[in-house]
Amino acid sequence: MQIRVLARCAVLGVFAILSLAELSSQNPPLTLAYQLTHSETMDPSLSPDGKRMVYISVVAGKEQLLAMNLDGSEPAQLTHDDSDHEDPAWSPDGKKIAFVLIKGSLEQIHLMNSDGSGVEPLAPKELRTIHPNWSPDSKQVAYCTDDDLKPPKKNDSDIYVIDIASRQTVKLITGGVNTYPAWSPDGRRLAFRRMLGETNSEVFIANKDGSDARNVTNNAAFDGWPSWSPDGTKIAFASNRNRNYEIYIMNPDGSDVRKVANSEGRATAPQWGKDGKTIYFPICKKVDFKFDCEIYAAKLDAFSQ
Repeated sequence: MQIRVLARCAVLGVFAILSLAELSSQNPPLTLAYQLTHSETMDPSLSPDGKRMVYISVVAGKEQLLAMNLDGSEPAQLTHDDSDHEDPAWSPDGKKIAFVLIKGSLEQIHLMNSDGSGVEPLAPKELRTIHPNWSPDSKQVAYCTDDDLKPPKKNDSDIYVIDIASRQTVKLITGGVNTYPAWSPDGRRLAFRRMLGETNSEVFIANKDGSDARNVTNNAAFDGWPSWSPDGTKIAFASNRNRNYEIYIMNPDGSDVRKVANSEGRATAPQWGKDGKTIYFPICKKVDFKFDCEIYAAKLDAFSQ
């Protein structure tokens, strides 16, 4: 009896396959569909109250700065001119946003109020400056000079700090390619990215005056984009140590490295949520004939921190 049932099932299966094959041959697809609309949304920076973020979105071919709630609601465009705007950084007191204004050959860090008003230059325009990062007291901004003057080759770049009130500038870190400064929450240390070769980038930590710089990632891969957790006990960073760029966290001394989440595409520039349990970051990837960039969030509740 069991053999008959199995034989009957096998016969029915053959008929089903033949029927599907016949239908497929009768109705072949005419072409392939491809994605027509694309979005470039990236580089989030969170407000100090943890309720909103400022980010880049390409509008009519220009990188504009927008702000929205963390759930994606109430988006508001902050910049509207015909320049590109990059590297937004919300001040810890919530009053200002630092960003890079790019217009022609000018690449200069500017400040504006959190609603987009009161735009003013901050860094000297004699140097092309990028990647602003606020001191915890909102009185200073660390930044670096552009390391991509003739891409893909990297050029030397230095890290500076500027006092908001006096506009006095001090060079902190020099010698080689030094970018992406990030102040620790207590203001005593700076994390930054340093190139040690054409394909080897490491996360370094130095004292706030630039002294005692030390390599904390020590990996042959491309590590960078450091971001301190609100309590200063972790640093998030991006790395291609597993071929694909993904987000990792580690202790400030480089120990206990863990991947945050599996992701497809190029994940970089992580930013911590106020609760210290969420990391926000953009992922860019090729989709059909263009690139898409979107902002993702990863919850760390499953981790034992």
